[in-house]
Amino acid sequence: MSEALNAFEARSAKEIIARRTALELKNGMVVNLGIGLPTLIPQYLPSDIRVTIQSENGIIGLDKVQDDTRHPHITDAGGKLAAVASGGAFIDSVTSFGLIRGGHVDVTILGSLQVDQEGSLANWMIPGEKTPGMGGAMDLLAGVRQVIVAMEHTARGVPKILKKCTLPLTAVHCVTKIITEMCVFNVTDTGLVLTELNPQYTIDDVQAVTEAEFAISKNLTEMNIV
Repeated sequence: MSEALNAFEARSAKEIIARRTALELKNGMVVNLGIGLPTLIPQYLPSDIRVTIQSENGIIGLDKVQDDTRHPHITDAGGKLAAVASGGAFIDSVTSFGLIRGGHVDVTILGSLQVDQEGSLANWMIPGEKTPGMGGAMDLLAGVRQVIVAMEHTARGVPKILKKCTLPLTAVHCVTKIITEMCVFNVTDTGLVLTELNPQYTIDDVQAVTEAEFAISKNLTEMNIV
């Protein structure tokens, strides 16, 4: 078994996704992280990468959340206890959404219930179930330059990457990249393109749990989680 394969075998699906997604972030970026899995990403940022994490509830400069840094009176946009980095700031909601709507956030990383081959996203409600509301997702998807969906590939074996979303849409034609524990897709004007593959899986494995149609990049590479 290769060393790269061993690295994947030793980690959970969520950690694989968070590690790979962290590699998308570059020095100087202003980043918005959705609730759930995306909040794991700061733990895996390379040591030489410095980004500013923005939370739409009014925080600029969220920090890695650890047991000794989690503040009892500070929460992120999902209501989870959070930490603020040195030099971070608290701002009002109007200013926070002004940053988002004004195009000053470089990338948002969100989980999703469904995403389709046209880059449309459904992540805020399941009909018939209690929902807390859309939150800032619609503004983020309309105002941020790059939208990355970081999610597990299926929900209890049911595909989440579809030809067309069946749940109520949050936004249309907004997603630029999809990262799962199995692979990485770029979303292009002509559809999904498989660009990276977890060495634990084959292309046939991905096709078996992906309803959407996708092309395979001529430069397909092994997924990296270092």
